[in-house]
Amino acid sequence: MGEETEGDSNSNDLHQVLVLGSPWVLPALQSQFSNRFHFLLPSLSDLPLLQFLSSYAQSTQALLIPGGCFLVTSPVLDCLPALKLLVTTSAGVDHLDLPELRRRQIAIAYVPDLYSEDVADLAVGLLIDVLMKVSARDRCFRLRLPPTTNPEFPPLGLKLNGKRIGIVGLGKIGSKVAKRLEGFECKISYNSRTKKPLVPYSYYSNVHELASNCDGLVLCCGLTKETQHMINREVMAALGKDGVIINVGRGAIIDEKAMVECLIKGEIGGVGLDVFENEPEIPEELFNFDNVVLSPHVAVMTHETLEGLSRLVVDNLEALFSNKPLVSPFPN
Repeated sequence: MGEETEGDSNSNDLHQVLVLGSPWVLPALQSQFSNRFHFLLPSLSDLPLLQFLSSYAQSTQALLIPGGCFLVTSPVLDCLPALKLLVTTSAGVDHLDLPELRRRQIAIAYVPDLYSEDVADLAVGLLIDVLMKVSARDRCFRLRLPPTTNPEFPPLGLKLNGKRIGIVGLGKIGSKVAKRLEGFECKISYNSRTKKPLVPYSYYSNVHELASNCDGLVLCCGLTKETQHMINREVMAALGKDGVIINVGRGAIIDEKAMVECLIKGEIGGVGLDVFENEPEIPEELFNFDNVVLSPHVAVMTHETLEGLSRLVVDNLEALFSNKPLVSPFPN
């Protein structure tokens, strides 16, 4: 019932929720809450998208979308004049046209803090992996290459303990990364929009200067006009040939083309990436480096977070349909 794309007698009394893209929480919602919501899936219909939307123009009040690469355009919104709520399963909202949604008086529910712990865990995991060459050695070991006599086996790694780590974006995620790195006795510094008065870490207003004083950077900030390609060739050069970069923020924070060139020339030590500039497209060159660890934007995909996200989405939908305040509204 929850997967049907056209109304039927069993779903007429259920609240309709239009689903665009492929939110990773959808299967859980369908299995647990199809008796409370009718999930409309254009992807299962033979109709063109805009025609499908128009067929539900007067009845659809709620829209569920994934984060990141899925964009809600004006033509889509034009087909949904009754829309009152957009629920995104992401913490960031750079994929949303906020002025247009506000102009149309469409409320936004997002995920403000649910993902922070998981993303911070993965950031440290990627950092350890890149420095100590865990994934590279695993690949060689599976090929039965002896670690001490085979020239193809990755060279010596580096320990994390005591390293100088710069965090770009000391918000909720960045702060949790810093707290974890304290356990490794790392010397932590950061770059952020403003200096944080209550933290013990060194502050650099310029990311180039931060890189010059670090062994590695962990990118945790959101994507804005100011942060797009913030990590450019000059910053990578300042970080140096042994420096590593971990990105759990947004892909376009790094100039990806410049990063690939620096990796080819050996001008940086390695990278660990959970996000990419043009997702789902990933530069083919990245698959050829042993000092690159790739994660397909899945930092938050844990059982615990899926359970919490399901509840958060449902609570926001129920708030809409019962005319109550949203549980996690995006602030105006």
